[in-house]
Amino acid sequence: MNHAAELRRAFQARWGTTPRIFRAPGRVNLIGEHTDYNDGFVMPAAIEFSTWVAAGLRPERVLGIYSENFSEGREFPLDDSGPQRLNHWTDYVRGVAVALERAGSPLRGTNLLIRGLVPIGSGLSSSAALEVATAFALLAVSRITLDRTDIARLCQRAENDFVGMLCGIMDQFIACYGMAGHAVMLDCRSLEYRLAPLPAGVRLVIGNTMVHHELAGGEYNRRRAECEEAVRHLRRVLPGIQALRDVTAGELEHYGRGLPETVLRRCRHVITENRRVEDAAEALERGNLETLGRLMAESHVSLRDDYEVSCSELDTMVGIAAAQPGILGTRMTGGGFGGCTVNLVREENVQEFCANVSRLYKEATGLDPVMYVTNAVGGAGEVTPSFRA
Repeated sequence: MNHAAELRRAFQARWGTTPRIFRAPGRVNLIGEHTDYNDGFVMPAAIEFSTWVAAGLRPERVLGIYSENFSEGREFPLDDSGPQRLNHWTDYVRGVAVALERAGSPLRGTNLLIRGLVPIGSGLSSSAALEVATAFALLAVSRITLDRTDIARLCQRAENDFVGMLCGIMDQFIACYGMAGHAVMLDCRSLEYRLAPLPAGVRLVIGNTMVHHELAGGEYNRRRAECEEAVRHLRRVLPGIQALRDVTAGELEHYGRGLPETVLRRCRHVITENRRVEDAAEALERGNLETLGRLMAESHVSLRDDYEVSCSELDTMVGIAAAQPGILGTRMTGGGFGGCTVNLVREENVQEFCANVSRLYKEATGLDPVMYVTNAVGGAGEVTPSFRA
């Protein structure tokens, strides 16, 4: 499907001008969950599902937004010095505009037509894809140049400050810096990264459990608060630490005795998960898929037992996937409480894998899952006529 051509025609029909087209991908995280906001390490890959934005100038300093997904549009003045959160999908778009303006990037009046193809509520970062695609569009139309790291930071700020979701920078960063055929091993403190090659003959298979527990947003912020509580406690005896990323397993065992048991387990997950990410990147670089699969399994257990962000449906799907031919690694991915699993599957087994997991998961839960087969792709940018989605 030629999304660029379709969006261009739809934009022309709505606003009478010819737009520019931009896209930003969703992501799946191979390993490194809930470590990004602890200044830790993550290893996501950009996926073939993207958010597309058509953008064109308008004469007044107004932001016009229309979503094909929600079949609704809104307009907002860009000169509003104190815009309020509406708890509406437009907050993600307005938040980016506000963050850009406050960072010294005066925007021109712009119309945006949005088509989101990242499944919403699945843990594949539809919000960051929307934010980053919006940022690229607004900056290009206003003839403002920012580097990709600054764009990622500003989009994270929009979600933190305007939307109210205290996410780390992983999702926005991979939407900007995704690389075809590779995962990205990111240091969320320094934002230094290196590419981790995904092996030939292996596909990313994402299993959508089709459950989305509404407590996810509040629980996500609660986990972050628990980690911050731990840092305040540990800083009394480890004054040099800034985040859990700075604490070793030995230090936690020695100095963490005064922490509540729940907070201690949160810390244990973050500290061991950071090490797993480093080991997983090394395993990929060496082509050691057996080690990678073991690390993914350990990550899921830690998320289930220590961080407590899994759920019965995720655990069921992971258990089924682990028993299938051709599986190299499986775990939950994303914030948790529903959403998706990530699976590395040998290409010749993908069709059988999807059929078996779908059938057995439905038998166990009564739910029809959706299986997405994808590759790692490049990051956000303007779509030219030569682009192939």
